[in-house]
Amino acid sequence: MSTKLLFSPIKINELTLSSRVIMGSMHVGLEGEENGLEKLTAFYKERAKNKVGLIVTGGAAVCPEGSGGLHFMSMYKDEDVEYCKSLTDGVHEVGGKIALQLFHAGRYAYQALTGCDVVAPSAIQSPINPDLPVALTAEQVRATIDAFGSAAKRAKAAGFDAVEIMGSEGYLINQFTSPVTNQRTDEWGGSFENRLRFSLEIVKAVRENVGPTYPIIFRMSGLDLIENSTTEEETAIWAKELEKAGVDLLNIGIGWHESKVPTISMKVPRNRFVPVATAIKQQVSIPVIASNRINNPDDAEQILQDGKADLISMARPFLADPAILTKAYENRTEDINTCIACNQACLDHVFELKPASCLVNPEAGRELELTIVPATTKKHVLVVGAGPGGMETARVLALRGHQVTLVDQSPAIGGQLNFSRIVPGKSEFDETLRYYRVQLEKLGVKTLLNYQLTDNDPLLEKVDEVVVATGVEPRKPDIPGIEKAASYKSMFEGTVDVKDNIVIIGGGGVACDLAFLLKAKGAKQITLLQRSKAFAKGIGKTTRWATLMELKMKHVKMIGGISEYKSISEEGIVFFQNGEEQTIPADLVVYASGQLVNNSLYEKLAANGKTVHLIGGAKEASELDAKKAIYDGAVVARLI
Repeated sequence: MSTKLLFSPIKINELTLSSRVIMGSMHVGLEGEENGLEKLTAFYKERAKNKVGLIVTGGAAVCPEGSGGLHFMSMYKDEDVEYCKSLTDGVHEVGGKIALQLFHAGRYAYQALTGCDVVAPSAIQSPINPDLPVALTAEQVRATIDAFGSAAKRAKAAGFDAVEIMGSEGYLINQFTSPVTNQRTDEWGGSFENRLRFSLEIVKAVRENVGPTYPIIFRMSGLDLIENSTTEEETAIWAKELEKAGVDLLNIGIGWHESKVPTISMKVPRNRFVPVATAIKQQVSIPVIASNRINNPDDAEQILQDGKADLISMARPFLADPAILTKAYENRTEDINTCIACNQACLDHVFELKPASCLVNPEAGRELELTIVPATTKKHVLVVGAGPGGMETARVLALRGHQVTLVDQSPAIGGQLNFSRIVPGKSEFDETLRYYRVQLEKLGVKTLLNYQLTDNDPLLEKVDEVVVATGVEPRKPDIPGIEKAASYKSMFEGTVDVKDNIVIIGGGGVACDLAFLLKAKGAKQITLLQRSKAFAKGIGKTTRWATLMELKMKHVKMIGGISEYKSISEEGIVFFQNGEEQTIPADLVVYASGQLVNNSLYEKLAANGKTVHLIGGAKEASELDAKKAIYDGAVVARLI
């Protein structure tokens, strides 16, 4: 479709943006890496040169106690200005524009990471933080306001084109606005007017420090998704007051980190929260940005054409494909590596205090190490297995100039991604398969499907090297009667009929996905059994809670703490729990209790003296770990 509005300039105060897409703020954690500033600069430059209107950095703490944690940016010291100048210079060199996000975590800060007391409007502990915050004194409130102003002044001196004040997602400013977290009785709490005062005074302080023509963006919470928090009517008033205070652009955030409603995961429908931004746009005359689960340029264009927002914020889509906008501009949307909102390598990494990357694009955050260098010696390489690791290997090898043949015994590429894509709420994996299908065809990769390769296959004589990406096989547990049970693989492939009452042995990510699929296919009762008492282990922190919540909503029984499985029969399964024998009737028992490496071909080829590489699940079995497989493929394809 036309991208006329997407690439129409817009003026924010005295700053002209060349497109209507903002790269939203993301903490990527590269600052803590060796040579971190150079890596961070390379990360932003790769996106800045690809038609993004404005990049917003990860949150930069305005004071020590406000930091989001280890390796977060800061802007409360004079040396922070010098540190960031090379970053802004780098972005400007490639024609980009960049804003600094002014940040204070409030009660979301961790004392163990900042070394400071956790502070908040009131001494009310967050359910996702072990630290009880200390209520800011009136003097400390004023000092924090001044800190925002000083940080803005430093940001301007460091060469940033604008600042964004973080007032959403449950951080300090949002905490002042909400009656749930602000129970003060002084001028900073109580009435809604008083609760707004903190944010408005910050805007005024920032404006005083940057002057009348410098752009100020405010990331405001359009919807807290917290019970008894700020109302829709109050949110509308807040937006109007922010405009009066001097804000040039409103960026609409959704939800708090502690809210029990998913806002950015794959199972959230695309464009779900655009109406929230639209409602606020109707209340103000300044431009408004829509955000959350907008990952497609065509959708973004349609939102703009329908007048639902003035700009679009995409964050993780720029991890998946830094050239997403360039490809849209050139009408090459089929080439876009779409963000699937899996969270596995971005948010989950950040929560593990690791640098963010991307499952579908391991080059994200590794721009200086995972470069594409043409092969000095062109080879014919055979890739065995067209799962995620094999597809990425073939893609990169072909990009580097090698002749590539990709074989798989299945009728379609994708490997176990074809299992994930049919799970309710996980259809975004179709985008990953579309991307690889298009790239492999354009790059001339010869793909042979329904092809069972043997260790003496004539094809092996025609190639120089082999990459084995044959994945995993289900682990069959040693239980009497296991031959009467079905494997998770057979259920995903649809070779075994779905029954009314199904027991699944296993409680990890595969078992959970299978439960959702079988429920959608008509199973009336599903029970998950496992030795551990904790279900959905292995699923990342940002999505595990939602998985468990959905299992309960769908009335999936979860029984853990099993010490021994005694037997499986046509009637059901017998096991021991807490020393007692129990029986659960079942029409069908399915095992989803781990995987084994499928590496027999590799061992045979290696024994025959063939130059062969092993990657992904075939090298190390784990639960459908596409992230590791794609990364392995990206690395080995650069070594050949």
